Amino acid sequence: MTGLLALAVAALFAGAAFYINFAEQPARLKLDDRALLTEWLPAYKRGTLMQAPLALIGAGLGAAAWWTGGQWPFLLGALLMLTNLPWTLVIILPVNNRLAAIKAEDDPAPIRPLIKSWGRLHAARTLFGLAATACYIRALAPVS
Repeated sequence: MTGLLALAVAALFAGAAFYINFAEQPARLKLDDRALLTEWLPAYKRGTLMQAPLALIGAGLGAAAWWTGGQWPFLLGALLMLTNLPWTLVIILPVNNRLAAIKAEDDPAPIRPLIKSWGRLHAARTLFGLAATACYIRALAPVS
């Protein structure tokens, strides 16, 4: 049961990350620079409230499934889910901080390149989630 829960959580994480990269990000890039930042700030905060717990829960469930069943794909999936946290804190957070520091009266020129960069960096989170999902599927597949 733990492995199935790990799979469900990883798939939720991957689906949310995929949606951000393939629907939300292209739509927001149609906005002018100031509106782009105005939309991105609350969207990122809400996304963090959803995705950070999913990454931790998905990693924890994958690790528990590995611990109880000994299948290495569960451990690999758990590590991939966990990788989202340092990736976000070390690689993405500096871009977030630069975006959050932009004030209404500041020059809007850096906004679009920073948000495009953020989208490329966020795509790695999508890949981590998809890879973890694949690992959990592999671990749950019947051995032939």
